[in-house]
Formats: sequence, structure tokens, C-alpha cells
Amino acid sequence: MNKTAITQAGPLAGVHVLDLTSVIMGPVCTQILADYGATVIKVEPPEGDVMRHAGNKRAPGMGSMFLHANQGKQSVVLDLKSEADLAVLREMLPTADVLVHNVRPQAMRRLGLDEAEVRRVNPSIIYAELTGYAEGGPLHGRAAYDDVIQAQTGLAELFARQTGGAPMYVPTLIADRVTGLTAAHGIIAALYGQRQTGQGETIRVSMFETMAAFVLADHLGGASFEPAAGAMGYSRLLTPYRRPYRTRDGYIAAVVYNDKHWRSFFEAVGDLATFEADARFQTAADRADNYDAIYGYLDDVMATRSTEEWVALLEAADIPCARVNRVEDLLDDSQLRAVGFFDERDGGDAGQRRIAPRFRSPAASGNAAPPAPALGKHDFSTET
Repeated sequence: MNKTAITQAGPLAGVHVLDLTSVIMGPVCTQILADYGATVIKVEPPEGDVMRHAGNKRAPGMGSMFLHANQGKQSVVLDLKSEADLAVLREMLPTADVLVHNVRPQAMRRLGLDEAEVRRVNPSIIYAELTGYAEGGPLHGRAAYDDVIQAQTGLAELFARQTGGAPMYVPTLIADRVTGLTAAHGIIAALYGQRQTGQGETIRVSMFETMAAFVLADHLGGASFEPAAGAMGYSRLLTPYRRPYRTRDGYIAAVVYNDKHWRSFFEAVGDLATFEADARFQTAADRADNYDAIYGYLDDVMATRSTEEWVALLEAADIPCARVNRVEDLLDDSQLRAVGFFDERDGGDAGQRRIAPRFRSPAASGNAAPPAPALGKHDFSTET
């Protein structure tokens, strides 16, 4: 097999991943594997991953959404409707350590790429199947999208419960990205087992079940017990006052959280007598029963000073706080700049501003994290 080489470093160096994923969930998973040093071969149809057209772009087929989920990968074009191209993919299977797909299971069976067929060719492979809904349920095999999953898991309705308004979506692809992260660490665990035993493993990760667990870990509440010990929902997260506080000239985020924070806050504003006289503020147990009242107090008092005054006051009191940024502010954020958050090296075919891999270790220090590839940039054949 001829292929354009990309030198990788890191704990997964030498691991070969066949990436049959598209859109966001799957590519997030495989980009993490690439960040850890795996060689990830992204198999795309002739028209490319649909996300190549999403977001702003400077070059055709290199949209911003694609760029930030596919760096560090190689791209090969194979039309899996073609028997010749399908044969090329099958030739890759024996040397792959991992196959990841988010194709509907019934389509993979039609292609002869279901788990049983792939494992017949490569018994030790990690076969990772990312779906919308878990096998065994009535929705298995149905397409799923981030918005739908946010609605089904109650996440969208939590906004209505908190604000008294309409359900809303989190304005980021949280279900896709959380599921991709979950799949990545499942694959890494399976690779560890593979190295110990020489045996393959099947990983199945679904958006609905992953996000249901994500949401319910905070909000199962009283239903955590049988019989129920109260209502569902975590009151601290659902109080309408858990929001950026309006100051005299803007907004600020502040987390007055533990006993020390609350005493320090009242000392800073010169009102320690109120703290000592009102038991609702003094202990975690009392605060847990009075989140509306204590956060409502903060909402009122924050309006009495400017954002700049609050930042100075709260930082001096060692209380976590921050101005409310716009996403544009992150480009020049001093913390992000100081730690090399943006990769300033060559941006590749799209002239890309890249986010550097978040994984850091001496072993990965040489990983150049190549930009996302142009469609079909890498040459693959069945020649040896």
C-alpha cells in the first residue's frame, strides 16, 4: 500500500485507524486519536465529507467546521458504491488496528463492512460503531442529529425550566462532541486491551444514550433513589439566577461557592454582619436549600458596581470570576496565547488558523499536527 507518510509522535504512534466517519461526532473522535499520534486515514466519498462545505472558507471544500474536526488526518477518496473502490478499502483492513464508522449499521452490512465480516479479515481489529441510538431499542438505525438529541434528552427543556421561557438548544454541537470524546476514550481503552491480549474488541457508542447519561448525571436528582427522594433536577443549576450577573456597565461571571468564598464576599462588600446574621449563606447544606435566595442576592448586589470594580474586588478576595467574553475575544486572550493554544505554523491548503492539540506530553512534543487535508490529498493503492 502506497501512501503519503505523515510522521506522528505520541502514545498512539504506530496505531493505524481507518476512519469512515463524517459530519462531527465521528471526526471529533478520530481527531483525538490523531492528536495522540495515531495515523488516521479518512475515507471520503468523491464529493467529500459534507462538512467540507460548512462554515466560512477560503478554499473550496475546506470549510471551517471541517478544518477543526479533521486536522492530523490523511484523506483518500473511495466510492464505496464501486466494487473496485470497495476492494481497495478491504485491502486496507488486515493492517488496520481500528476501524471507526458512523454509517448506519444496515448500510455497513450491505457493504460487507459489518463487524462480523471485518473481524473475519482482521480478528484483532478494534471495531468502533458510532450511532444515534443503541442497538436493541426501537430507534436503533434511525439517523440522529445534535438538535434532536438535545431535545430528546431533556437538555433543551432545561433552559425553559430555568428561565420560564421556551426550550432552547445549547449553541454548540455538544451532543456530537461529547459522544466523540466518549468514543475516543473507549477506543483507547480497547487498544490497551488489544496490546495486552492480542484480541480485538467492539465499541458501540450512541448519541442518545451518551447524552442521556451526561444530562442525568446532574439532573436525575430525587429519581436517583427508589422510591424517589424528591423531584428531578439539580436546583443550583436550575435557579434563574445562575447566569452572568449584570453589573453597572456590563456582565460578569462569579462563582461564590464554598464557605470561605461567602465569608470573603461579604467582607469584600463591607457587609459581614448580614452574613453572620443569615444562616442561609453560611453552610453548604443551608445554601443548597436556598439557591434562589442566595443567588438572587448576588444578582442584586452585582448591579451596584462596574465590571472592572468587581473583577478587582473578587480577585483580591480569591473568588473565581471573569468578564463575559465574546468568542472574538478568545483570539487575543493572554492565557491562550501564553500556552500556545493556537498553532501558528503553516495553515496548509486552507490558510487555516489551527487549534493546537490539547494533549501534551514529552512523547508528543514532535507531533506537528498537520492541518486538515484537502479532499483525496493522500495517495493510496493496493500496491506494496
